[in-house]
Amino acid sequence: MPHSIHRVTGFDILRPYTLAIRFDDGTAQTIDFRPVLEGEMLGPLQRLDLFNQVAVDEEAHTLVWPNGADFDPETLHDWPRYEAEFLEMAKRWAHRTNRVRHAG
Repeated sequence: MPHSIHRVTGFDILRPYTLAIRFDDGTAQTIDFRPVLEGEMLGPLQRLDLFNQVAVDEEAHTLVWPNGADFDPETLHDWPRYEAEFLEMAKRWAHRTNRVRHAG
């Protein structure tokens, strides 16, 4: 499957964990990230103060956070196609995190 090239040109924070993201082809996507914020990389973004430090990386043309978290711009552009997969991964990451907490 060919990988589309898209660039994030900007975003607005609409409400906690929800961004309206603009792309270079003139389209936009509104994404509520809260349900997928699990795991080692995305889990720390549950802290709203960290999530709100989101920025557009001028080289990669995607959203990035200070902890190194980011998303492929094509994933963001076509979020409805990827959302279910990310939700499933988040469930696995949350389950793994809870298992580690209870083992310790």
